[in-house]
Order: sequence, then C-alpha cells, then structure tokens
Amino acid sequence: MKRYPFLDLAHTNAPFMEELKAAACSVIENGRYLHGQQTELLEQEIAQLCQARHCIGVSNGLDALKLILRAYKEMGIMTDGDEVIVPANTYVASVLAISENGLTPVLCDIREDTMNMDSRLLEGLITERTRAIMPVHLYGTPCWDNELMNVARQHGLRIIEDNAQAIGAVSNTAGLNGTFVTGGLGDAAGISFYPTKNLGALGDGGAVVTNDDALAATVKALANYGSDRRYHNIYMGYNCRLDEIQAAMLRVKLRYLEHENTTRAAVARTYRDCISNPHVTAPCIFDDIKQTWHQYVVRVEGRDAFRAYLDGQGIGTDIHYATPPHKQPCYQGLKHAPLPVTERLADEIVSLPIAHPITPDDARYIAEVINRY
Repeated sequence: MKRYPFLDLAHTNAPFMEELKAAACSVIENGRYLHGQQTELLEQEIAQLCQARHCIGVSNGLDALKLILRAYKEMGIMTDGDEVIVPANTYVASVLAISENGLTPVLCDIREDTMNMDSRLLEGLITERTRAIMPVHLYGTPCWDNELMNVARQHGLRIIEDNAQAIGAVSNTAGLNGTFVTGGLGDAAGISFYPTKNLGALGDGGAVVTNDDALAATVKALANYGSDRRYHNIYMGYNCRLDEIQAAMLRVKLRYLEHENTTRAAVARTYRDCISNPHVTAPCIFDDIKQTWHQYVVRVEGRDAFRAYLDGQGIGTDIHYATPPHKQPCYQGLKHAPLPVTERLADEIVSLPIAHPITPDDARYIAEVINRY
C-alpha cells in the first residue's frame, strides 16, 4: 500500500537540495554568519513580495509579533494592560505575543466559512483600553475586509497581521496602503519561516514587515539587544536576529514559492471537487482571493474514528489546532466572550496532506478513500 504521510520535510526540500547545499556552502565560506548580505537581500525580497517598505529578519514568528508589540510600547502607542483583539481560533503564539508584552488578549470568535476572525463581532469587543486588532490569516486564507478596517479607523487602532501561514496570499479588499498582498495590508505584520510553512527555513526564522519607518527602526534595534549602533543600547532589547545561513536557505526557496502555492491550490481544488462524503465538510475556496493553503482543513464529527480510518489506509492527518489558546492550561484564567464557533470547530477539524510531494492525483485518490468512509 502506498503511504501518504501528512508531511515529509525531507521530500518537501528534495527538489531544492543542490541549491540549498550550494547556498549553505557559500555562507560558510564567506565567514559572515549574522547581519550579512543574505539577510539584507532576503529582507528586500520579502518587502517587495508584501509590497511594503520595510522587512526585518528575526529569529521566528513569535518573536516577530512580540517585537511589533514591544516596539509600539517603546513608541508610547501602547502601555501595560492595553488590549489587543485576536481570533480565538489560532495557534497559541498569536496570544503569547500579546500577554508576554504585558498586554491583554481579547478573544474574538470566528466565521464558520473562513475559520478566521469574524469582523462583525469586533465592535462589541472594543473598550477604552483597546489599542490593536491582530487578524490571523489562518491556513492561508486572508482575514481582511472593510469591516475590519472601518472599526480600526473609527477607534484609532493599529492592525497587526499574523501572516505566519499566508505568505503570498492576496485579499480582495485593499489594505491601509492600497495594496492587496497579506503582510502589507495593515500597519505591521509578523511572518514565520518555521520549516513546515509554505516558505520554510531549515530551522527557525521569521520577519517583521511594515510601512512605518519609526516602527521598523524600533523593531530592528530591539531585535539586536536594543542597539541602534554597535555598543549603544537605547532599549533593553533581545537577541532575535535571523541567522545568515537561514536567510540563504529561504532565498533559495523563495524562488519557488509561487509554484508551491499554485500546486497547493490545485490540490485544494481537487479535494473540493472530489470529496463527496456528506459527513465531511470541505473548506471554502474563494474565487476572488488568493489562498495559499498552508493547511487544508476539513471538518468531520467523530474525528478520532475518521483519522484512524485514514491512517489504516496509509493516509496521514493532523489537527490545527485541537485545543484553542483559551483552553490551554496557561490561559485558563483568561476572561472572554462566548466562543461557540471556535469551540465547536476545534472538535471537528482535521488537516489533510497538501504539501509537496502531494499532487492532484494523490488528492483524487485520498478523496476516493474519504468517500468510502
């Protein structure tokens, strides 16, 4: 029986292996392992992709979000206890970035069709302490609409995109600067280059993207021990730098990102067209936006039995995410409004294989197996 693992990173990176090796050797031979040309070039390329002025390479996606929020505090825009609205259906890192800065996460329930933040609920969550909204482009579907922007403008709020899963995605609604690409829609964005991402490093990595000159300068300093120049520390900062060798790896893979996203979209369409089991609800494909399909997440009651069945047929699955942040032990005391959609979907969601080397033909076979469940 042919097996279809949920994700095999060795196979995912196999097409780029010789280029990755050459890039790694180039960095090793160059002898510049931090703050080098590879990082500078990657920053330029990511900024161009997101249609933004600035990109700062950092250590990982969580640190990217933490640095943005910390920078806003240093700039006097936020202070301890201020509130940031964030979707309840997200990886815990989105919420950790808020609470680790002494800020208060305010959880917003999600839409069933997109599984993203429901912007129709935002107005009811605003208080005098609200300072920002953090939309998460979960699974690669842009979380952006006029309602989100109107609420932010009306109340003078910053919009901080969690773009960890949607690099290269395109909204159907223009962002604050008139562009449509995620990462450049709001005031700032955090990106993750975790190895499983569509654009994944061979280790940890992340980036901050923004059009705000002051924010970019503050983030850059904070990420390098709080220094604006050597041995001159204007903030009590961190060591959150992106390694030069990871920047080189990412520059190789960035050349293939569009192909990767296009292939995943073809697999997603095949799943959508071929899965006909009435017990399985497929995610929505929207013709007027570009989704990057970091994950292809279906919903099914009796999830454990479904996953066991697929495993018995040689098909791997995963769950993103079985336990929402407010159900995690570290956030048991977090007060929040009712989150009925988030909590119901958390018991039903299952991620199917979609990353390379999965092809549309593989997806067609997996759909046939699903239809027999």
